[in-house]
Amino acid sequence: MKILLAALLTGTIGTGVWLGQPHGPAPVETVRPVTQPLPASTPLTPTPRARFTPTTRKGYWNIDVVGDFTLPATKTLTFAGAGRNLHVQQDWEKIFRRGFSSVNFIQMTPEEIQRDEPLNPNFRSRLRHSRRAIWLPGQYFGDAPFSLAWARNASMAGQTWFRRPNNDPNRRQSIYAAASEITGSCIVFGDCPPSGPKITWDKIFIDIESNYEAPGEQQQDIVNAYAYLLSTLKANASPTTEVGIVPMPRLGFGYSRAMDYTAPASVFWTMPARQTGTSRQRGMTDDIVGKSVGELVDLQMPGTYYFYPDFDYTIRHNGDSDRHWLASLLHEQEINARLSAKKRVAWQWLFNTQSDVFPNSSKASNPAPPAVAEGIGVFYWFTGAYGALLWDDHVNLTPDQPSPADPNLQGLGNDRNYACYEHYIHGLWRLFKHHGDLFNGQEKYLNSDTECSFDGGQTWAKYNPNQLKTRELPVARAIVNGDQILVAATMPYARGGQAHSLKLRYIEEGYQFYTDINLTGDEIFLGRATMSRAGARKAAK
Repeated sequence: MKILLAALLTGTIGTGVWLGQPHGPAPVETVRPVTQPLPASTPLTPTPRARFTPTTRKGYWNIDVVGDFTLPATKTLTFAGAGRNLHVQQDWEKIFRRGFSSVNFIQMTPEEIQRDEPLNPNFRSRLRHSRRAIWLPGQYFGDAPFSLAWARNASMAGQTWFRRPNNDPNRRQSIYAAASEITGSCIVFGDCPPSGPKITWDKIFIDIESNYEAPGEQQQDIVNAYAYLLSTLKANASPTTEVGIVPMPRLGFGYSRAMDYTAPASVFWTMPARQTGTSRQRGMTDDIVGKSVGELVDLQMPGTYYFYPDFDYTIRHNGDSDRHWLASLLHEQEINARLSAKKRVAWQWLFNTQSDVFPNSSKASNPAPPAVAEGIGVFYWFTGAYGALLWDDHVNLTPDQPSPADPNLQGLGNDRNYACYEHYIHGLWRLFKHHGDLFNGQEKYLNSDTECSFDGGQTWAKYNPNQLKTRELPVARAIVNGDQILVAATMPYARGGQAHSLKLRYIEEGYQFYTDINLTGDEIFLGRATMSRAGARKAAK
């Protein structure tokens, strides 16, 4: 158990960049010329904004920029970010009244999980099952005692043991051991069932990043390893435990390119497990044969971390291969929703990802600008996603520390400004505090079928994120639930004084709803209206 806790506490995430993409034409836009006068426009009621002054303190963020709110029961949001220690001693439950529904292992307190041995047999965690989540990075699998080289190097999958014989002195160096030993979670939570140890995490997020560029001849071995890992986890878990994983159907890495719309799902998602020349000798069982990662996993996890250019308002973002924060967010979700019906839970990070390939991205020192941070907390949920995981490479924060003397540490951890967290939960608050009733499982997500006009109603189009990006148009997305319509809109990268307008309509299911949206700067507009049936409205003169 001590080894397990140490492995989990020291894990970090890799940030490799893969640029290869499949080829294919962009979808044809739908343009509908106006043939008759437009019906009257119904105004959207703007959603309130909270008034707060974003923090300027380093290593600090204020969880009270908004009041209490919770996510609908149909959604989930895990806190794996930084700074829970800033408030948890005063009110340990507050994170769950600020939109988060579960907390990651590393951010848990001693009252929530036992970390030190000897363990108290009478301990009972104050976290109920639904509030527990664990992120398992590649280091958990790759480091001792499991030492699975496959978790670090895809080419080693064919040499990885699925399960070793019980009398093998190296029996812990196997996928079976790495997966089955997580059953010890019920011991540290104090809730093992009478039948014996069981995994009692609500969410398990597996983050093995070594396999994006594996050659074709090794893909079967990699798929077999993933399938066996998933099968073993689920066999040892509580019935309500959900497991999410990388890989996913399609990983766009934030490029939102047109050719992704005709791309198939990744072979790591669709390829069935099969015995190879050596897999049986390495302990692979026949019960996973014929099953794919996409079948075995509960959650697909398409989410794109951002690079600094995604936050740069001084450059152009309208090229097919240009980076664009909102096109990326929507694209990754809409593409993967098309490829798989499995519930989606995205990785989200509010600082730029480290990469020497992109300017100003060598360190994760640049926070998401206010509209981007708020927009992630709003637009993401318009894609029909089930949940998200807010991640950070830092855990506990100590505010107001002097800047480190080492320039390599400047702008990192406690030296960062975390106001982006405040804008993010403000977006969550605007959406779920005021419109949580719409997310009851009956809602319809329009995504790229959101129909807009950008020329005053002369023509109408349903654009995907790439088309909106390359045309430099305002972005609007809508959710419909009965006679209610909820709309989010913004003009990405707009300057403060710039004004943009668009029209939006919904002319399905007997409704004939038209509305006008006026935007200033890069504001995140959120508005709602009650729609009338077409027969109850009169066309505008």
